Amino acid sequence: MTRAHPHEQDFNSATVSRLRADLAVALRAAAQHGLSEGVCNHFSVELPDGSGRFLLNPRGLLWCEVGADDIVMVDGDGQPLAGRHPVEPTAMHIHAAIHRIAGKACVLHTHMPQATALTLTAERGLDTCLSQNAMRFHGRVAVDGHYNGLALDPSEGERIARAMHGADVVFLANHGVVVCGERIDHAYDDLYYLERACALQVLAMSTGRPLLPVAADLAARVCAQTLSERLQSVLFFEALRRSV
Repeated sequence: MTRAHPHEQDFNSATVSRLRADLAVALRAAAQHGLSEGVCNHFSVELPDGSGRFLLNPRGLLWCEVGADDIVMVDGDGQPLAGRHPVEPTAMHIHAAIHRIAGKACVLHTHMPQATALTLTAERGLDTCLSQNAMRFHGRVAVDGHYNGLALDPSEGERIARAMHGADVVFLANHGVVVCGERIDHAYDDLYYLERACALQVLAMSTGRPLLPVAADLAARVCAQTLSERLQSVLFFEALRRSV
């Protein structure tokens, strides 16, 4: 009898199978919420064994069609280890670097329209003192103000990872956003509400009327309140699991 390769054994373990299923749920939910862009952009999550390996959605599939069996396992350099699909080079470079350098367990990268629109402005990102949705990100956002083309080599992914300075969210100038977290459900909840916050800011800016942010200390308090209620993130993700 042929013994399965250790990577294949891990790939099919109960823990990794659950992570693959969760990642697929997040991808399908993002498609349903209008956060996807063609077959581009990627979600990833590290394996919890400290090996540096992580799971990633494959190249060439719409997010709405991704199932747990489509998820790919890659090593710390983004090289495929298990799964039936290839992976995209930009995904390997961006995600591998953020997992390795920024130490983030879950990395969600999108070109979602409202957040990306703010990366085209002079401020490059979200005002976290405007809407209540925006306040949950107060003190958690970085801006990478230097657009340098497609991430087709490791150095670009490393540059993006270092520009985060430990933040959970980074707005990439003229490009898109990255949202990170320790868990898929928490990270997806942040991704969803980030786009809602950006949509409110874009809509408010479109009126041409002056914007009225709250004081920074209040925004910080609202952020702390939101992060203390992470059960809401879990319940949201479980509802998505039932519906996408």
